[in-house]
Order: sequence, then C-alpha cells, then structure tokens
Amino acid sequence: MKENLAETNKKGVLVIDDHAILLEGIAQIISSDPSLKVIGMAQNAQKGFELVEKLKPDIVLVDISLPGKSGLELVKDIHAIYPEIPILVLSMHEESLFAERLLRAGAKGYLMKSEGADKLLHAIHKILEGNIFVSDEISSRILEGFTGKKSSPFKSSPLGKLSDRELEVFQLIGKGLSSRQIADQLHLSIKTIEAYRASIKQKLKLQSGTELVHYAISWHQTNISPG
Repeated sequence: MKENLAETNKKGVLVIDDHAILLEGIAQIISSDPSLKVIGMAQNAQKGFELVEKLKPDIVLVDISLPGKSGLELVKDIHAIYPEIPILVLSMHEESLFAERLLRAGAKGYLMKSEGADKLLHAIHKILEGNIFVSDEISSRILEGFTGKKSSPFKSSPLGKLSDRELEVFQLIGKGLSSRQIADQLHLSIKTIEAYRASIKQKLKLQSGTELVHYAISWHQTNISPG
C-alpha cells in the first residue's frame, strides 16, 4: 500500500527526443529520482503532442531538434493548449540564440545536453516548483536586456535577427533540404519558402543562394546534435 502511494505521488515526466539512445538515457536519469517517473516517451512532435493530450504529464522535456515539426513549434503548440504544463527544452544548440526564443514560446527552462545528470534533475525540480531554469550566464544577460543595461542575448547573435519560422527554414537549409522538401515538411508553398530564403539572405547580409546554403550547412555542422 505504501509503495502504491509513493508511486502515485511521483511527478509524471514525458520525454520527447528523436534519438533513441538519448531518450533511454534521459529516462534512466529521471527514474533514478524517487520523486519522478517517466510516464511516456516519443521521438517526434506529433506523437509527443498526442501523449501530452493523453497523459497530462506534470512536466514535458522536449528536444529542440525533432523530425518534421521542430521542438520550438511543439513548445508553442503545447503551451497554447496546455499552458499549465511546464516544458523544459533540451538542446545541443547555441544557448544564447535559442534560450530566450524558447522562453518566449512558452518553455519554462532551457538546458544544454552537455550538462550532467544532476543538472538535469535540478532543472526539472526547479521548474516543477514554479521557477524558470536557464544557465546563470543567460539569466544575467536576459535580466540586463530587460533593464536596458545590455542588448538581449537573442538580438546579439546574427541569427537572432531571424523570426522563428525563418530560423526553422535556415536550419532545414543547413540539413541540406531543398525548397520543395522544406515546403513539404512545413506544409507551406514553395513560393513561401523562397520568400523566407530571400528574407534570410537580406537579414544575414548574404549575396546569393549559394552563400546562404554554405552558411547554413556550416552552422548546422557546428551545432549538430549527437546520435
């Protein structure tokens, strides 16, 4: 009876990550905490959102790099329908570019995958307590941006000039996808994707489509997730 009560009192965690090995590793770390339990796992945004609807977890862990719909768009979807469910984003991507963007989308925290197990559990508990979790550096820089002492870390990066959708298109260009493939994946017209490409080139001060592709691929290779 005591064991059943203890199990009932555990906070339910849903983990969404497209890398099976990382998914299992994260699940093991969470299961090592007596106050937490993994109630579901998914490897893409669609399945992840379905599990949010079905399981109503206490917290969701989302990888920013997912096949099909991105983690950023998934965060927006979850927050729009279930604003009471906190989200922690896990990523290998540049924190100064993505952390504030994800917080604005509705996430309650951002953690680099390079951090250890203790940091992951600390982040989960801090968010479950109703707090925001980002690194000390990003927290200070965001605070300085709000007080006007420094520009926002989001705006300080060249890619910070891009809108959320433009950044998503930029990432897919970096993965080697053509405009048609990007259009199919994002369920947009090729004309719309070409308009995004033109806007991205202008904002990044690039002279040609070839230069954009090279820049995007180079960025992707230095920010690629493991596995």
